[in-house]
This record gives sequence, structure tokens and C-alpha cells, in this order.
Amino acid sequence: MANSSVILTNKNYLAEAKIRGHFVVTDVPISDGGEDTAPTPVEYLLTAIGGCVAITLRMYAARRSWDVGEITVNVFQLKMSKVLTFQKKYLLKMILPKTKENVC
Repeated sequence: MANSSVILTNKNYLAEAKIRGHFVVTDVPISDGGEDTAPTPVEYLLTAIGGCVAITLRMYAARRSWDVGEITVNVFQLKMSKVLTFQKKYLLKMILPKTKENVC
């Protein structure tokens, strides 16, 4: 079971999190009252979504013995009125086997 323990320090919005044996820090930009010393919680959320998508694509490809090469996932936060929406785009750089059909 995954879990995280987060402690908000006495430095405005600086938070420290322990995840398994790893430590991460979150903060907010100066314009929002933080010190901008680390990514924001939303930026970590976007990273988690992108990481999950990339790993899922890699696992899917591996099960089919596809060499997809590098996988790039870009996740964006879109702010529209009171609704928080995320958009993701990904790029697969596949190495195709040399066959008659795909050689120019």
C-alpha cells in the first residue's frame, strides 16, 4: 500500500514529505506567499500523472515486445473558471523493425 507523510513546516508553505525512504519538498511561488524553493503540490501531481502514463505505456509495449524507445509525456494544468482540468500529450519514439513496408 502506498502512503506519504507530509509535514507543513513553520516556513510559510514549505512542506516536507516522506515517501518510503525518499524525501520530497513542496512550496509555492513567492507571488502566492511561499519562497519558491521547490515544486508546488500541483506540479508534483502533474508529474505523477505523467509518470503513471509513461510507465503504463512502457509496460504495455514491453508485453508486446515493442521497442518504443524514449517516451515523453507532457501534462498541463488548465484553469477554466472554477473547474480544474488536466490535459496530457505524449510522444513515442518507436524503433520499427526494418521491413519492406517501412524502409524508404
